[in-house]
Amino acid sequence: MTTARSALGASPAATRSRELDERYGAHNYHPLPVVLADGDGAWLTDVDGHRYLDFLAGYSALNFGHRHPDLVRAATEQLGRLTLTSRAFHHEQFGPFCRDLAELTGTDRVLPMNSGAEAVESAIKVARKWAYEVRGIPADQAEIVVAGGNFHGRTTTIVSFSTDEVARAGYGPFTPGFVLTPYGDAAAVEAAMTERTAAVLVEPVQGEAGVVVPPADYLPALRALCDRRGALLIADEIQSGLGRTGELLACDHDGVRADLYTLGKALGGGILPVSAVVGRDDVLGVLRPGSHGSTFGGNPLACAVGRAVVDLLRTGEPQRRSRELGAHLHARLAELVGRGVTEVRGRGLWAGVELAPGGPTGRQAAEALAARGVLCKETQESTLRLAPPLVIERDDLDAGLDAVADVLGR
Repeated sequence: MTTARSALGASPAATRSRELDERYGAHNYHPLPVVLADGDGAWLTDVDGHRYLDFLAGYSALNFGHRHPDLVRAATEQLGRLTLTSRAFHHEQFGPFCRDLAELTGTDRVLPMNSGAEAVESAIKVARKWAYEVRGIPADQAEIVVAGGNFHGRTTTIVSFSTDEVARAGYGPFTPGFVLTPYGDAAAVEAAMTERTAAVLVEPVQGEAGVVVPPADYLPALRALCDRRGALLIADEIQSGLGRTGELLACDHDGVRADLYTLGKALGGGILPVSAVVGRDDVLGVLRPGSHGSTFGGNPLACAVGRAVVDLLRTGEPQRRSRELGAHLHARLAELVGRGVTEVRGRGLWAGVELAPGGPTGRQAAEALAARGVLCKETQESTLRLAPPLVIERDDLDAGLDAVADVLGR
């Protein structure tokens, strides 16, 4: 790894870029003082030529690393032919993409969208429409049971059921129709369900909350409750899916099948936003022409890249690397418990490292790691979230973990 950089991001080029960001960009993020210019695999380079290991991977959007050659090739070939038609017309990539993704996930039908939040919004709309048309729930009375600590996006409807006051403050009035329960508490979900319950929406692993893995019986219990009550189980796998946890879908760890899945982030290969709702034919079948849409959803470029992503996942290699390297990651991080770390959570190449009181805050730890050439980010103030690309080499992973131990260990 590189030596510590006391003047991180302080060169004239970096300073100018940050000044423009501050002057013209909306201040809805608080980035680390690093100005990046290039990426390759698990490595990034800033405008001054300093190299960094990427231990965040775009919050799982870069599962396959930066500029994966298969994904760049697919995008480049499609860029030279056709990028957008809108869904007013058929195009040659749409049907094959839907088929490939449905076959990969073992589902019936695919609704391509763009951002992860758009996929979640779409799943909410579909669940409500299904509840009215199929279940016979009275109009405008459908409820969706959700979990505390959730992060499903930042639209008005989604932050309506967030428990993060920073995400909610100043955006009311909020959308009704959601019932909040503690994450990991199946008994609370059972108590919250009524004849008006259309669906239970849950993250199999909560990323923004600090990479929180629920009890082993939680997802199976939700599946059984939804079956008994005739409700849908919707799994938000936008961060946890597509290899991040060591399985194709995080639900696979518990042998649970959802009725709808929301996918995103890694589905676009780190090249462009691609998301989708995938699931049962009879549920997505409630959509009819004009009832839902998206100008860019399922565009030719997105479908071409998405098909290349599916091809990578079909091999099982990303999942295998996440399992094997993830076991090594968690073994090494476990050595820090009691030495500046109180707990390590996660699955596969995904970890939430809880920092002990009296040591650095999450932000301070992230800044110290950036100065040592490792980029990650804090969440919930006292947690470091680590999610290297699945293509990272073991030696590089160890070098990054050495830096983590240097910053956190005491």
